[in-house]
Amino acid sequence: MSAFLLSPRYNTTYNPTYFIPTMANLTSPLLEQHVIDATLKWVDDIVIEHNFCPFARYVRTPSGIRCVVIGGDVGDVIQSLYDEVRHLEENEDTATTLIALTHTTLEVFDEYLDALAIADNMLHDWGYSGTYQLASFHPDYVFDGSEASDAENYTNRSPYPLLHLIREADITRYMKKEEDAEKIFSQNIEKAQSLGCPYFEKVLKEIKKDKPAE
Repeated sequence: MSAFLLSPRYNTTYNPTYFIPTMANLTSPLLEQHVIDATLKWVDDIVIEHNFCPFARYVRTPSGIRCVVIGGDVGDVIQSLYDEVRHLEENEDTATTLIALTHTTLEVFDEYLDALAIADNMLHDWGYSGTYQLASFHPDYVFDGSEASDAENYTNRSPYPLLHLIREADITRYMKKEEDAEKIFSQNIEKAQSLGCPYFEKVLKEIKKDKPAE
């Protein structure tokens, strides 16, 4: 990942007037619906099917998982993150939010990681550390110390780049012991390796097959 520098445009005190206009990739209604459908199908067919996330199945209800699509660049992503934090604050029936990112810049994993670093920083500066946490998913996700060709990366490879906004209380509820997180991570790696890269490539290709022309 390239060096992270906090740009002046991301003022630590949130105020919409501090965000200068951005050049967004416009997302058509058809593409937006496809991204939402593909993301939720990925949750069902990979995340829940193979139990990669311990609490996903418990929140997979019509109102439990909120999915929004952002076609803009990092400035728009940060704006959306703030909006979604406020939504969770005001809507207890929404368990978690998936923010799908469709700007072409964020298709590059290193660029996505830079955006993730800014998002994490802003979550802290808004005073939500310990209340919310961000999980990261990307089509080209690679864990530190892993090779791009390692099957374990598919535990975090989604059809489209995602920021997953989670309540810390839910993480605590479903992972009561500190060692649970390490146990889940190890089990996920073993499961992904047993399934193999061709399996995940096939499922992800099937999930995205109905993508409309842009």
